[in-house]
Amino acid sequence: MLAFIDESGDPGMKNIGQSSSKYFAVTLVLFEDDEEAMAADQRIELLKRELGFGPQFEFHFTKLKPAFRKAFLEAVAPYSFFYFSIVVNKAKLFGPGFKFPDPFYKYTCGLVFENTKPYLSNTIVVIDGSGDRKFRLQLQGYLKKRINDSADGKQYIKKVKMQDSRSNNLLQLADIVCGAVARCYSGKADAEEYRKIISHREIFVQFWPK
Repeated sequence: MLAFIDESGDPGMKNIGQSSSKYFAVTLVLFEDDEEAMAADQRIELLKRELGFGPQFEFHFTKLKPAFRKAFLEAVAPYSFFYFSIVVNKAKLFGPGFKFPDPFYKYTCGLVFENTKPYLSNTIVVIDGSGDRKFRLQLQGYLKKRINDSADGKQYIKKVKMQDSRSNNLLQLADIVCGAVARCYSGKADAEEYRKIISHREIFVQFWPK
């Protein structure tokens, strides 16, 4: 079982809606079957060629034209993955702990995993390692401790590892899915278009706090 995590927006709390995003979203994409994950990976690689991009091209929701976003989501929609997201309404957060981006980010990731927990078993979790390495290492330990520390003794997370999203198509999948979910709360004309394409892959999206 493989899980890939990415985020949309930022965990900053200063000047919400101006210098920092109004919402902060984290998405977990889950593959129960490793072979299906490999097939989806290969399909994304083929899509790069179909769209005229080089092998080093990295799919980012915010940097893609609408037509390319749709092409990506339509290409991966047939594959057996599922996703869980949380969209945090930062304007309604209170408490000193939310003022610090790193703890806020870890806490939000923890909420996503709590929602996903019933579906996890010996899962290898992949996170983008291109950011601050020290923080990413702390996130590894935090997730394993929070999710595996259970009275039932079950190992929900087997391993948390870091990989560069530039060379991992399935981290790019998590980015696009997270972008599609976050777009729903943007108020823009195409807000619902992208998420509809993969609606059959959605298990749970939490908007918090309401």
